[in-house]
Amino acid sequence: MATYVLRRALTAVPVLLGVTLFTFSMLHFVPGDPVLAMFVESGGATAEQVEAVRERLGLKEPLPVQYGRFLLRLLRGDLGRSIWGNHPVTDLILERFPLTLQLAVAAMGCAILLGTTLGVLAALHRGRLLDNLTMVVALLGVSMPSFWLGFLLIYVFAIWLGVLPVTSLPGLAGLVLPAGTLGFGAAAIIARMVRSSLVEVFQEDYVRTARAKGLRPWSVITHHALRNALIPVVTIVGLQFGGLLAGTVIVESVFARRGLGLLLLQGIQSRDFPVVQGGVLFIATVYVVVNLAVDLLYGYLDPRIRYD
Repeated sequence: MATYVLRRALTAVPVLLGVTLFTFSMLHFVPGDPVLAMFVESGGATAEQVEAVRERLGLKEPLPVQYGRFLLRLLRGDLGRSIWGNHPVTDLILERFPLTLQLAVAAMGCAILLGTTLGVLAALHRGRLLDNLTMVVALLGVSMPSFWLGFLLIYVFAIWLGVLPVTSLPGLAGLVLPAGTLGFGAAAIIARMVRSSLVEVFQEDYVRTARAKGLRPWSVITHHALRNALIPVVTIVGLQFGGLLAGTVIVESVFARRGLGLLLLQGIQSRDFPVVQGGVLFIATVYVVVNLAVDLLYGYLDPRIRYD
């Protein structure tokens, strides 16, 4: 297994390198000047002052030189400093990431619980009313934009019923609406995958044998069908976790949650290149690590899988 992990780690290097190159290119090719944006906020500046700041930040150097300097700093574990606050980007990310990780894990928990429940119910009542209803809910989850769902939940639970806070305050109550908003789309995808996997597993001989032996339906599902049906679902969960991390950019802005997603959005709006480059690279690294953990989980769910 150690060889497999090492091989996967090596294959992740060009992926992360591609992420840095793509992010760097997008930031520099999109119109806009971070120095001018900074001076607009402070009331303007002379042309000499603007050029002096560009010189200090290294923005007057050719783009390949700037990218090379970024990679050299990255090798030393240095993501640079924020253009606006001059704070180390690594400190900003580590300060904001726990809130984002908390939100993503809570959203994934909601998605797995809701998606698995809906998927099992739909598979057990295949072709009947409950199956159609759960699939309609799943379709709504896939097609509904997260920002619109967030505003809808705020109106219903915070303004109309008054049972939850509008913004994301510390504590469990402040986490419910953002986690529900972020996890609903992932729950819909998991529900559809669980349903299709269970319907296929129900046709296997070992499931028919378990039923013929007189086992209770719930025992057949939990001990025989669900575990084998979860293997493709685990793949979807791993992919969805990366999507949830990216989705925090929208959800954290809707609920004013001061996490990494909101930091990235503010960095994009102010064209703070080091913050955006560091944040995107950090999220991509977490995504790669989560997918590696998912691959290793296959061996637990299916002992036939080997990593030689």
